[in-house]
Amino acid sequence: MLPPGKIPPEKLRELVFNYLGARGERVIIGADLGIDAAAIDFGSSVLVASTDPITGAEKGIGFYAVHVNANDVATFGAKPKWFLVSILLPESADERLLAEIMRELHESASKLGVAIVGGHTEVTPGLEKPIVVGTMLGEVEREKLVTSNGARPGDAVIVTKWAGLEGTSIIASERKEELERAFGRDFVEKAMSFIEMISVVDDALTANEVGVHAMHDPTEGGIANGLHEMADAAGVGFRVYRERIPIREETLKICRFYNLNPLALISSGTLMIAAPKNKVRDIADALRARGINAAVIGEFVEDPGVKVIVENGSEMPLKRPESDELWKVV
Repeated sequence: MLPPGKIPPEKLRELVFNYLGARGERVIIGADLGIDAAAIDFGSSVLVASTDPITGAEKGIGFYAVHVNANDVATFGAKPKWFLVSILLPESADERLLAEIMRELHESASKLGVAIVGGHTEVTPGLEKPIVVGTMLGEVEREKLVTSNGARPGDAVIVTKWAGLEGTSIIASERKEELERAFGRDFVEKAMSFIEMISVVDDALTANEVGVHAMHDPTEGGIANGLHEMADAAGVGFRVYRERIPIREETLKICRFYNLNPLALISSGTLMIAAPKNKVRDIADALRARGINAAVIGEFVEDPGVKVIVENGSEMPLKRPESDELWKVV
């Protein structure tokens, strides 16, 4: 039986990537491990497309659907422009739930300058809670296209904001009463507010203007899985340092409370960047000017067999999470 969450890489190779239809002559980047979007040649510009479902959250599901998909498009250097959405509702749903999801979709898309151009809506027997599947389309000039498979040995690993933002917000919303008893209402409200930092569109477009080799939005499996995805896609390894990875105190406390690993907690809102070391200062300055914090947590290395984390002076393998820590709680 397959575990909850993302399908393991070896199963993707066996069951998914061998069945990808006709070869598209204009496809610049197609489906592969660690690749969150497709890039299609449109002459002087490139169309970037990404699709993702929102399955772990009920509150704010429309907000998540827009931003998670916009993030994937932006990591290719493209500006998100058009959105399609499929909404699957449980039989217990009423009109108010659909109206709330549409309001969230509309407001989130409007703030990003994105048009909702199509989709599908239905009540689906067997569901316990709604599922929203989004497809985002964006556009970028050919010479500014960036991918998640461009990391090179010696590149710095830069992360923006903090690890586990999305997971922290979801857990705080779904386990609100329990966490309020443990930590108080102000703590929980602050943790819930992390949803407001979920977009990395500004992070990605700002960093790309300076010059990067690769960008990636670590979603399911968090920072740990994101590092593996970037390294696998580029055929390199990595060495990162635990104490350099920025994590909010609220995330740490919630993870301790539920015995979760914050590095394997869904981390939309964090952008991972592979950049030449001579660009690090300029990237950090550009992000800081936009009010976005950034930290260098390690580097990519030539040997793809080296995927390690250094903690308290000791080096150990950083294992790819089998599933996201979120599923232990919600």
